[in-house]
Amino acid sequence: MENSNQTSSSNRFILLGLTNIPYLQAIYMLLFFIIYITTLSANSLLIIVVRINEQLQTPMYFFLSNLSILDICLSSTIVPRIIINILSQDRSVSLLDCALQMFFHGAIGGTECLILAVMAYDRYAAICQPLHYNTVMNKTFCICVATGSWTSASISAFIHVFFTFQLPYCRSHNLNHFFCEIPPILRLSCRDTWPNELAMYITAGIIAMCSFFFTLISYIHIISNILKIHSTDGRKKSFSTCTSHLTVVSLFYGTIFSIYMSPPSAYLSVGKTVSIIYSAVIPMLNPIIYSIRNKDVKGTIRKHMNTHIAEKS
Repeated sequence: MENSNQTSSSNRFILLGLTNIPYLQAIYMLLFFIIYITTLSANSLLIIVVRINEQLQTPMYFFLSNLSILDICLSSTIVPRIIINILSQDRSVSLLDCALQMFFHGAIGGTECLILAVMAYDRYAAICQPLHYNTVMNKTFCICVATGSWTSASISAFIHVFFTFQLPYCRSHNLNHFFCEIPPILRLSCRDTWPNELAMYITAGIIAMCSFFFTLISYIHIISNILKIHSTDGRKKSFSTCTSHLTVVSLFYGTIFSIYMSPPSAYLSVGKTVSIIYSAVIPMLNPIIYSIRNKDVKGTIRKHMNTHIAEKS
């Protein structure tokens, strides 16, 4: 690897990236640039639409805005670093920058798990307890839950980062990845990393698994309630409000579990591909998935576009 010897400093990692083949680097750079711009544009547009339409000032769209903010932050934490690594001859990253990237990646990912679970509960309250919805999903509850999600995930990420960087890294400083992620970094340590791996699995169990099962239980109640509706149109209408969220949940947890719930030896074969999907592709797809099936979002965009065109005419 041509960049393997570019630094021998013990306080830096060298990100080996995706490839050293020039034409593939050019393709990857263009692809990730398009993905990043699309992610920023689509999520920003969704946030703006929710802000300008008073009819969308509801708990569901409040959490959807949180999800868009998380997607922007997650993509901004990872994708620019990929592009810089492709363009730069120096792929080294300081331990501080690596720690910060790992922290934000972990905090945002954990928060997204919790927010998706709360969004499932929101759909449960709307469909199964419609008369009590405004009481249950009040403004104070939504703000407290969102704040608690961000805070608890950040604390968890900080603990992981702190203990990860207490390890000695004497095997190599060549990180076979395109950003600082816990599993490939642990492979570089010359000390037994079992305690760190155990902590990672426990955290995945507490945050990811609990959020997943909470989401699953919510949808079991939702589907059970929908099946009791006698009208076919009523069942379709009720279920249509959940399909976007179900799609996002399936994509998110499918990638998360394949990374953090599999042994480190299995990470080498699928880690980079899955990380790209989770860190770059899903943040781009989420606002598109929610917008395609959402008449209110599409209607607001169409209305303001028509108004803007009329004013210019």
